[in-house]
Amino acid sequence: MIGKLTGRLDYRAEDHVLIDVRGVGYIVYCSSRTLMALPGVGEAVSLYTSMLVREDLLQLFGFTSLVEKEWHHLLTSVQGVGAKASLAILGTLGPDAVGRAIALGDWASVKAAKGVGPKIAQRIVLDLKDKAPGLMAMGGTMREALEGPELEVVETVEPALRPKSKKASKPNTSAIAQASALSALSNLGYSPSDAAGAVAEAAGAEQGADEATLIRAALKLLAPKT
Repeated sequence: MIGKLTGRLDYRAEDHVLIDVRGVGYIVYCSSRTLMALPGVGEAVSLYTSMLVREDLLQLFGFTSLVEKEWHHLLTSVQGVGAKASLAILGTLGPDAVGRAIALGDWASVKAAKGVGPKIAQRIVLDLKDKAPGLMAMGGTMREALEGPELEVVETVEPALRPKSKKASKPNTSAIAQASALSALSNLGYSPSDAAGAVAEAAGAEQGADEATLIRAALKLLAPKT
């Protein structure tokens, strides 16, 4: 199983790229959002990958983050959702917005993806409502671990192909705050789905809010209505 590729971007098409890894070319299909985030032809590129293996088909799908890759696996676990539909959803919304839409039961946002009808969108929200909170929490933990401190990474790629800049990417503090708030609410005894819905709604109302602010806002939403 190929889990990650690091090499040179040789070719870019509408829905895939060709990555040269030490003389071997790999065709990797990506979402539109991922394609826009990739460097130019001839530059170094690194993608997490997932492989689809069938009797008559062998395809690689690429993702800029482990969070996006895990959402792809979760989306394609839903009946009627193939790799193409999953990439369309991730390309339209991005992994963070997919989690918020599912947590809030917002199937209309999922339906905005090309080729995804209302029945499939509703099925995604229904089937993943209880699974999404765990991935939302894991997503924040992943970003905190991978994007927080600057780490020295040894790549199996020629020196000429290594990125010139070693600056660490800016962490997604919003996702980390949401994951921490979700964990805190779960520790207080709220169900994962209720906690995820409240945090998603609070995050939508207060863009860029920190963990404490999200927890306070979510608790107000979860408080019994009188």
